[in-house]
Amino acid sequence: MTDRSGGISFAEANTPSSVPLPPWRTRLGILLLSLLLVVAVSGVLCVRLEPESVDLEVGEVAPRRILAPRSVTFVSEYLTEQQREEAARQVAPVYTAPDPEIVRRQLAQARGLTDYLTAVRADPYLSPEERKKAIEAIDGLRLSPSAINAILSLDSVSWSAVVTDVHTILEQAMRNEIREGELTEAQRRIGAMVSQSLSPASTEAVVALAQALLVPNSLYDEATTEERRQQARDRVLPVSHSLKQGEVVVREGELVTPLDLEELEALGLRRAENGLSQAAGTILLVGLLVALLIAYIHRSQPELWYRPRRLLLLALSLLAAAILARLLVPGHALLRYLFPGAALAMLCSVLVNVQLGAILSVLLSVLVGFVSGGSLDLAVYTLAGSLVGSLALWHMEQLHYFTRAGALVALANMVSIVAFGLVERSYDTTALLQLLGVSVANGALSASLTFAGYAFVGRAFGITTSLQLLELARPTHPLFRQLLLNAPGTYHHSIIVANMAERAAELVGADPLLARVGAYYHDIGKTLRPYFFIENQSDGLNPHDRLDPKTSAKIIISHTQDGVALARQYALPERVQDIIAQHHGTTLAGFFYQVANKEGGSEVSESDFRYPGPVPDTKEAAIVMLADVEAVVRAKRPRTPQEMDQIIHQYIQDKLVTGQLDRCNLTLRDLDQIRQAFSGVLKSIFHPRIQYPEKEE
Repeated sequence: MTDRSGGISFAEANTPSSVPLPPWRTRLGILLLSLLLVVAVSGVLCVRLEPESVDLEVGEVAPRRILAPRSVTFVSEYLTEQQREEAARQVAPVYTAPDPEIVRRQLAQARGLTDYLTAVRADPYLSPEERKKAIEAIDGLRLSPSAINAILSLDSVSWSAVVTDVHTILEQAMRNEIREGELTEAQRRIGAMVSQSLSPASTEAVVALAQALLVPNSLYDEATTEERRQQARDRVLPVSHSLKQGEVVVREGELVTPLDLEELEALGLRRAENGLSQAAGTILLVGLLVALLIAYIHRSQPELWYRPRRLLLLALSLLAAAILARLLVPGHALLRYLFPGAALAMLCSVLVNVQLGAILSVLLSVLVGFVSGGSLDLAVYTLAGSLVGSLALWHMEQLHYFTRAGALVALANMVSIVAFGLVERSYDTTALLQLLGVSVANGALSASLTFAGYAFVGRAFGITTSLQLLELARPTHPLFRQLLLNAPGTYHHSIIVANMAERAAELVGADPLLARVGAYYHDIGKTLRPYFFIENQSDGLNPHDRLDPKTSAKIIISHTQDGVALARQYALPERVQDIIAQHHGTTLAGFFYQVANKEGGSEVSESDFRYPGPVPDTKEAAIVMLADVEAVVRAKRPRTPQEMDQIIHQYIQDKLVTGQLDRCNLTLRDLDQIRQAFSGVLKSIFHPRIQYPEKEE
């Protein structure tokens, strides 16, 4: 069952999604925990912390005097909008430069008009009344009856002087800027421009015609004006408004203003009109977040179903986040940026895994955005800091990683603050410096809380931490030293298995440190009866030769239970205990079973020769189980690398076929990478050696 590349090929093997579901009692417990979490978080988000609330709208009369129950500072949209509109009003209207084309058009129109009037005056076939009607019918020309009479009453010489003066005055007047809205003033100045030598009738005719022909030559530029006014609005920074505890928000009998309403909302004193629908929406949102978390665990990390304490830690993290968000975010301009979302995500990363820490970061950012009323900048701020902090603690092995993570969280916070400040241009220098200072404080606070939680929460929940594993990896540990002194052959085997397990874990995304430490201690139970195990039989005597197969099998099989007992006695972490208990799964002590069958006698029960299990439920436990192939390779002593590869392949295949890997979330690709890792390590150990010639005497 090997493909051309020598990899694992088993069509019916389990994939990660085929990991068996936990027992129905466990599933019921998970369902109840999920429901309780939804109810608890929704209750925290919906509950009102203030003692009183009112249902008021702008323009209504306040039924009683309302005082501020606490101090609050918030950005007032009403005051900000007022200042922005005032700034826009200060911008003068923008007009285009005088247009020469308008001047030329009006002068041409003046010539056409005066030529037409001259023709009407000289037409012998028109009666005086018809001449008046002809002038009144000119489109766009509005002349008073007195002006029409003056035009028709002038003699030819006077009319010629009027025509000349109209052209001259119109040209002079339109050389100057005449704006829309200022035409009346320009028309008023026409009278002062008329020649003093003209008669009153000629003067009236000149003024009437020039005023009728005069039009604005500088037009209102609406687009440019609005652009400048918008720029003026944008330059206005958000206006912060403060209330001190005990200050009057609104007095009894006064009309509620928009600012009063904002103050009530900032203090949380305004009762929502649709409280029931808001509660329903909150429950739906929280339910969606919890459902997404459950779906991710089921799809990507189903082994967590068998780790109820880790699930409880996740649930409590979400509940703590809701409580902190409810206390810090609403009504606080600066305090909201101290929300320690990064600490919760980082704690989840170091106590569970980084993947869940990243998922929790996303959920926390949505939660904060919801509590803040849809503040995108705060949601991104929380997401950036939490994600960066989680990723910074990937494979955390030293304490200084916390300091580095805190610094990176502070940096991510500051970048998000500056980014939104540049986009929205909503911070002045003082406000920006304050926010940057709070961002740094958030990073330091997150690192401190994570370190404290790592030390205390991990122990309280029985969760294995990297520092515990590093302590166990030291050769000076009493139990590890006991292995060296009492069972040196097993010690040597465990060292090789640890190297193999660590290398394989690195390739398949498991925890290399846990795999290495689990391998160190996986056979610790052999220290109670070391000489019953062949690797410790240096004198060639095998005590099993004097025992029946069933007794021998019982002694061999008991080393897993003895190992768990020793691990508990020395307070080894739960995950290390699990590896000790699971590293043989439910496999058969095949050698003694076959001997018992050959000897015959009473009916042989397979259960007497089978390890009690359970089968591995984590990648690390499965890797240690598979790394035990080192003993098989050492026993068979393959002559060629190909023989060694076949032994490793067959060993992994056997575990796969017998269902030992059903719950460990390893894929076929993972198994092939594990095979390659084992092959590389074992070939470097069991390589052929040069036969040195004996020294001649």
